[in-house]
Amino acid sequence: MKKTALVTGGSRGIGLAVSKHLSLDGYDLVVVGRRSKSDCVPALELIRAQGSRVLYIQADVSSSEDRKRIVELSLAEYGRIDVLVNNAGIAPKNRTDLLEMTEDSWDVVLDTNTKATMFLTQLVAKAMISQEKLFMKRGTIINISSCSATVSSISRGEYCVSKAGIAMLTTLFADRLAQEEIFVHEIRPGVILTDMTSTVTQKYDQLIAQGVFPLARWGKSEDVASAVAVFASDAFTYTTGNVVDVDGGFHIRRL
Repeated sequence: MKKTALVTGGSRGIGLAVSKHLSLDGYDLVVVGRRSKSDCVPALELIRAQGSRVLYIQADVSSSEDRKRIVELSLAEYGRIDVLVNNAGIAPKNRTDLLEMTEDSWDVVLDTNTKATMFLTQLVAKAMISQEKLFMKRGTIINISSCSATVSSISRGEYCVSKAGIAMLTTLFADRLAQEEIFVHEIRPGVILTDMTSTVTQKYDQLIAQGVFPLARWGKSEDVASAVAVFASDAFTYTTGNVVDVDGGFHIRRL
């Protein structure tokens, strides 16, 4: 019997790379995205070509009803969820000075990035606890946050706060779910070449050239997917609540 992985924001960018990697590792997939299924056909066919079943669910993770529907449809299709990758996330629509940030922007970003991670994890964790333990672990939950969880960007404060919240949620769920044999980890990508960074490529090109990143290149979605795959595997069964920086060494403090 194959394991099942649920990946939010799984039809493009980091999420698609994660979905493809887990497919190669033998998982069946639930891919969640906001785009219509017809827009995602090429991505879904790539995954199916690797031998995995794929259920695509068009949903908005910031919606309570959609979160419930995601879990219900996943269980109806596969009967279980073995891995949850909370990858869906958004940046603020407009970068503005902290003193000009609007409440609407705060609400939209926090609802999608942090609130959704909290309550989708809650639903999936309950499903994992109730399902039969068929593998070495009862379940694995991997949260994709960001280096912005600890790095200040005053033009997108709501995003930084949302990712810092995910860091604490990782700690909390790792603590709560350890007794259930459910492992929880966090991955903090740095500057990854995706749609989200496409509007600021010149800025990061300059920072890379200046040596701000010890590994002087853009990160790739596949770099993040590789880290997800290791956490999802049975390689770590005596460690939980871990954080891995996939940021080219940006987290290193240097004199």
